[in-house]
Amino acid sequence: MSPKKTASDSARGRRGGRWGDVVTPARVVVGVLAVLGLVFIFENTRNTKIRLLIPEVTMPLWMALLGTGVIGALCGVYFMRRRG
Repeated sequence: MSPKKTASDSARGRRGGRWGDVVTPARVVVGVLAVLGLVFIFENTRNTKIRLLIPEVTMPLWMALLGTGVIGALCGVYFMRRRG
């Protein structure tokens, strides 16, 4: 006698198993872009002057780039959750 198949078994078979649910082409592209962004950030380590409205500060460029990237990612997450 063969065991009964559950709904999760049929879904796994259709999507390519456990990794089919985790690794999608879109996630691979986002991961590659994130790695490239981090490489770019950490390659730019010299100090730079940054003006935010009135105050001017000198800080490593990588901190400014990383901060901007984090703010952009948080905005993206916020708007994607509101849309869905």
